[in-house]
Amino acid sequence: MDYQFLAHAQTIDNDTLSHMMDDYGNDVWNYVYFLTKSTELADEVSQEVFIRVYSGIAHFRGESSLKTWLLTITRNTTFTYRKSRFFRSSLWGETLSIQTEQEYSTGREMIPDTYAHPSAEAEVLSKEHVHEIWDIVMALSDKFREILLLHLKYELHTNEIAEMLRISTGTVKSRLSRGKAKVQKQWEERSES
Repeated sequence: MDYQFLAHAQTIDNDTLSHMMDDYGNDVWNYVYFLTKSTELADEVSQEVFIRVYSGIAHFRGESSLKTWLLTITRNTTFTYRKSRFFRSSLWGETLSIQTEQEYSTGREMIPDTYAHPSAEAEVLSKEHVHEIWDIVMALSDKFREILLLHLKYELHTNEIAEMLRISTGTVKSRLSRGKAKVQKQWEERSES
């Protein structure tokens, strides 16, 4: 569906919202999961994101792609949620878990089987190692993990990432390069052992 008309919309109908959820729902859910490492929070925050989109579509001006706008709302909603009393109290009593390899195949897939590699560099990675690579990415610090996710999974350009995260393009490029180097080093260490 072409969403260009939304740049001037004051409201959207349920059908348009439904199409948007079909087209971008997995992206939103996966992004929340990468930020929180919790399937429960990914479900809750994803719903909140689309409620905000429905009620705040007039704020979309078309200056960025709809996908970038949605991911920005997702990021802001997730960080707001993480600061909330409920999130802090849920962390007080329990630790958020990271999906195990078995949960990848039986539960909600963090990385779908139809994962499309955005670059020739990523295409070199064989499918059997994709989960292992993403395990390494998930173990990185937030600043590297988020940059790699936005670049590799969501195929955002450095200027889109910079605008979304409110950092310079130079910082994005530096973190992207350093993040890839960290993943490559850890991957080589795993392969040697």
